Amino acid sequence: MEIVDFAPDHAEAFRTLNEAWIGKYFALEAKDRLVLGDPQGQIIDRGGRVFMAVKDGVAVGCAALLKMDDGGYKVAKMTVSEALRGSGLGRLLMQRCIDACAQMGATRLYLETNSGLAPALGLYRAMGFRDLAPAETAYVRADVFMERPY
Repeated sequence: MEIVDFAPDHAEAFRTLNEAWIGKYFALEAKDRLVLGDPQGQIIDRGGRVFMAVKDGVAVGCAALLKMDDGGYKVAKMTVSEALRGSGLGRLLMQRCIDACAQMGATRLYLETNSGLAPALGLYRAMGFRDLAPAETAYVRADVFMERPY
């Protein structure tokens, strides 16, 4: 297993991995379609990063960092294939995000999630994220807001 930077040939896997988890729990939203349809333009070209977890040549997980105006980064589109949930891969992806933000001089790492995703919430809290007051968001499903300051 390795975690690598996004390459154009990862675009389909990035989209399908995210569509799978979002579709299982929620409805795909307009903002999802925009970002998943163009990770290069919507994330990377705007100063963000995308990491892909690859096992035996197959993408099995991903996480994105979207650059924010305040010097922070937002964790987004983080998922692990169904078969590898509970394997610790989510923790590895989040650690890669944390390390990348430290290297880039981020002021904070921010995320939006849903209160029904208990395993994800447990991971985020275990990795130093703290709850914030509700904020304006482009996602109907987002009802938990968290950050990890640097």
